[in-house]
Amino acid sequence: MRKIAILSLFVFVLLSCKNDTSSTEVEDNKAVASPEKAEFAIIIHGGAGTILKKNMTDEMEAAYKATLEEAIRVGYDILKKGGSSLDAVTKTINVMEDSPLFNAGKGAVFTNAETNELDASIMDGKTLNAGASAGTTNVRYPIDLARAIMDKSPHVMMAGSGAEKFAEEQGLEIVDPKFFYTERRFKSLQNAKKREQIELDHDGKTAFYDPIIKDYKFGTVGCAALDKNGNLAAGTSTGGMTNKRWGRVGDAPIIGSGTYANNATCAVSSTGWGEYFIRAQVAHDISALMDYKGFSLQEAAKTVINKVGDLGGDGGIVAVDKNGNMVAEFNTAGMYRATMNDKGELTIGIYEQ
Repeated sequence: MRKIAILSLFVFVLLSCKNDTSSTEVEDNKAVASPEKAEFAIIIHGGAGTILKKNMTDEMEAAYKATLEEAIRVGYDILKKGGSSLDAVTKTINVMEDSPLFNAGKGAVFTNAETNELDASIMDGKTLNAGASAGTTNVRYPIDLARAIMDKSPHVMMAGSGAEKFAEEQGLEIVDPKFFYTERRFKSLQNAKKREQIELDHDGKTAFYDPIIKDYKFGTVGCAALDKNGNLAAGTSTGGMTNKRWGRVGDAPIIGSGTYANNATCAVSSTGWGEYFIRAQVAHDISALMDYKGFSLQEAAKTVINKVGDLGGDGGIVAVDKNGNMVAEFNTAGMYRATMNDKGELTIGIYEQ
């Protein structure tokens, strides 16, 4: 009887330990566990970079917040009424493309040749269909062109004059390239050129990627959304990098780098130093970590942005997963961003904290 009692006690201890271990595993994996699914959600960004409170006037801060709110409410209203995530993303980005505050559409930066070359992309998480355009100079809303390429052509990406011709054929709004001129962006180009010349005069080396002027590339806009049908979508639009040349194209129109959406995981829009976001395939990598390793959206985003930093790049992402969880992850001093959930709760952020 004594042996049976000891054996019973031993079994009880083993079972107790097993139960304790299971409890610990659940606790450790809380970030991975799927919460109750949100009906819909939307998140946007207006670029990341050296955005410091001390450099921002109250008036400028209020202007950025007002435009971020205006933009996200457009998408929120579409989603609330049962509209598609693709429509919400497109129309939300249109608002930011119309604002001279952001480096997209009307506020696009200037190239070395004193022109504006615009890039954009969009992706449908349900079908994995996507559209993108690069280097256009007269299409008022580049995100509309990306959407038309996705919906009305057999291609994923078009560039330059060919993309502009397609835009005309689709009846998109075409403007005089001078439409994109803003004094603020033109002065930024002149400052970049002066800095470049100083470096050339000093040691004969180009300052195209000088650390002091690298923030001239920030200001890209983007949006990720989940609709009531469970469909995810993401889109990104940009003027690229101030003083860019040679037809340089960054990550914004590259599917998998600047934009990615998959109903099985998440929708992502990126902003930052495009060369590094292309090398790291940032947007797709976040989805892949969720798909292949079971990471939560927060864990995946943080891991990938850390990887970008390790490579020497900087910037950030906004994303929403299939359950409506949203995240804004960046390794810069700030990122213009906003979120709205299915309860109508609005959050707006600019600085790191």
